[in-house]
Amino acid sequence: MKAIQFIRPNAQFVLAGDDLTWFDEEQTEPTKAEIEAGWLAYQTAQIAEAEAKAAQRAALLDKLGITEDEARLLLGGN
Repeated sequence: MKAIQFIRPNAQFVLAGDDLTWFDEEQTEPTKAEIEAGWLAYQTAQIAEAEAKAAQRAALLDKLGITEDEARLLLGGN
């Protein structure tokens, strides 16, 4: 489902198990190959987003001059 939403944003469809029912009249139904490629692209985008967030967090902690453990203590986390 995430792969289809990634390659066909705002598409209208229902996915029940492996059965895809396409309702969208604006976008074409993706092929199995497009869905598989979309899944890889989605995973790559998620990894890149996580890495960017980690880099931003590290830069902020460095700017504040504190460690991640110290930040957790300040924020009341474990």
